[in-house]
Parts: sequence; C-alpha cells; structure tokens
Amino acid sequence: MPDLLTSGHVVDVALLIVAAEAGLLVLWRRRRRPGPGALLVNLASGACLMLALRAALAGAPGSWLAAALAGAGAAHVADLWLRLRTAAR
Repeated sequence: MPDLLTSGHVVDVALLIVAAEAGLLVLWRRRRRPGPGALLVNLASGACLMLALRAALAGAPGSWLAAALAGAGAAHVADLWLRLRTAAR
C-alpha cells in the first residue's frame, strides 16, 4: 500500500475517476441543459493539479510540473470567467 502512494499510481486512479466523472457529466448535461462548460473546466483544474502531484511524486522534470500547474491556473481562470459571466446575467 505505501508503494501505491509514493509511486504516484494513486493519482492515476484518481485521474481515471475524474475522467469518468467528466464523461458522465457531459452525457447527463446533454439531456438537461446546454453546455457543461463550467463543470468541465472545474474538473480540468483539479485534474491538472493531480497531474502536478503525479509529476512531483514520479520525479518528473520541473517543466512537466510547471506545465501541469500552468494548466491548472488557466482552467481556474476559465472557471472564474464562466462563473462571473453567468452571475452578470
């Protein structure tokens, strides 16, 4: 069990769960309302943070960690923009 945590494979499992959740949300939202955009960028932000954790645990080069964190930041900004745009309506 400790190897699962220190190797980063636990993050792989969490990313698979997030991917499944995103797929289910897209299917569900298609039937209910138009566009799952805000939910998907929120999931993308979390997924990018998990990728950053995975990169750190696996000892990946710093550029992979920086790219994952930049992706998380960009998804977070997109999430805020979508939420503020919706609130302004």
